[in-house]
Amino acid sequence: MPDILIGAKKAPASTPAPAKIPSVTGVGLKSDHYRDILDASPGENTEAGWFEIHAENYMGEGGAPHAYLSAIRERFPLSIHGVGLSLGSNGPLDDAHLKRLKGLVERYRPGLISEHLAWCSAGGTFFNDLFPVPLTHETLRKVGDHINQTQDYLSRRILIENPSTYLKTVDDEMSEPEFLELLCERTGCGILLDLNNVAVSCANKAENTADYLAHFPGADVGEIHLAGHSIDKGHDWELRIDDHGSRVSQEVWALFGTFCERWGPRPTLIEWDTDVPAFPVLLEEAGKARDIMQNAAAFGPLMGNAHAVTR
Repeated sequence: MPDILIGAKKAPASTPAPAKIPSVTGVGLKSDHYRDILDASPGENTEAGWFEIHAENYMGEGGAPHAYLSAIRERFPLSIHGVGLSLGSNGPLDDAHLKRLKGLVERYRPGLISEHLAWCSAGGTFFNDLFPVPLTHETLRKVGDHINQTQDYLSRRILIENPSTYLKTVDDEMSEPEFLELLCERTGCGILLDLNNVAVSCANKAENTADYLAHFPGADVGEIHLAGHSIDKGHDWELRIDDHGSRVSQEVWALFGTFCERWGPRPTLIEWDTDVPAFPVLLEEAGKARDIMQNAAAFGPLMGNAHAVTR
């Protein structure tokens, strides 16, 4: 096992080359599990072929998080998932945030980089949430410009994640699958398909998940997220909440199977961000995803498997 230098202040002397993430299962990296990952013998924990980090957790210059992440990067491909770029904001992107993101990308050379179809800042104020955007042609232009700026600055293709939503937007001019497809055509970006978000959003808006997937641009998907959600109930209402705090639901597993059968496997991540369990629980969920992917691969995709995940 590589030595861990707590308090490291500099990036590794040799910058690793980008490691393409294969169409296998990964796990969201949590500090609770650093030692589980690094203490494992070669051949253990085979369900986790790669790890994904939230960019904002590693935007400091040094310390224990970077020391551990550098050691993990020596063994596994990494994906960087941003939550604070605010691509859907009306105003300009935050240059300082974009610069920190670029520094992180250059330091760890991730196989995939992703962000959300959402906004989280306005007038210099950042909010601790991801707010959906109206699906209009004006939003398409604005978000497209922000994606192009980001991709040009990073010199990398990025993936855009479909959001979890709780209400219908009255100003929508197109469906979410159509919006994402047009966004890919205009910018060359890809899609991070969060199937838990599909289940949450469709249930909250009384829409059909099968219809959603039937019209989804599956060829543009470069990564899939799977997670759990909670359900808040009242006397005559029910609201699904995207809290990433439980096992993947049976409905989401079914959606995942449908996608893999139709389009073929993709790099697939188990997300678990609240009430984080012991590492073996995450590996068990990753194993379920692996089995579904392998079963679909044995028969071949119905719609083809042409996609690119790096630029």
